[in-house]
Amino acid sequence: MEHLMTRQLDLILKESGIEYEWQPQLEIVPKYLDAKGKSWLKEILEDLGGNGSLPLLEKLKFDFKIGRYFILWDEELHFNRYRLTSFRSEMYSEFNFSFSEAYKRLCRSYEKEALKAGFQTRIWNGPPVAKHVFGEASESGDFTGNGATGWKLLAYNDAQIDLQTRIHGYKLIRLSPFETLMTGGSLKRLDQLLVNPKEEQRQILFNWLQRKLV
Repeated sequence: MEHLMTRQLDLILKESGIEYEWQPQLEIVPKYLDAKGKSWLKEILEDLGGNGSLPLLEKLKFDFKIGRYFILWDEELHFNRYRLTSFRSEMYSEFNFSFSEAYKRLCRSYEKEALKAGFQTRIWNGPPVAKHVFGEASESGDFTGNGATGWKLLAYNDAQIDLQTRIHGYKLIRLSPFETLMTGGSLKRLDQLLVNPKEEQRQILFNWLQRKLV
């Protein structure tokens, strides 16, 4: 989704002269998802309290594509107990996702930020498919019972994106607003740096992004 952070990154990439795609999409080839992949997704869905047939994405949307790398900005809502649950899957030990260990820590630390971003009923409950798969959501802010079904669906879909990107032959870089970079002699959060970066900071940000493309 386009917002201030990704617009700033778009400007930084344009300035660098690097070849990239803005807001690319990946069409899913169903046959690439084998029995093992389906079992991983089924396990994640069940761990999140879901049941029934697997809801599968047909198209993935990203913020940028550089070579064989897709880049995705994750807002605060993505860091919560349900996303942490998804990381328990053997999929994350089978595949080496560069972001997984850091994301586990962030999910434990920043759920309050997710709550601020996802307290609204339409986000907490999610679209109709969330109710179909996970049941009726609890009251906003109440994690007992079925909890936030919209958040659960988001966590499940994030795991889908991780898996489908990999089995289609790409690497995924997930960017977190909570990541810190050293600039001006102090550590600053990525989302704070991207609000209005100075020229020197834009170069620091580009160098930081390049280091991820390895």
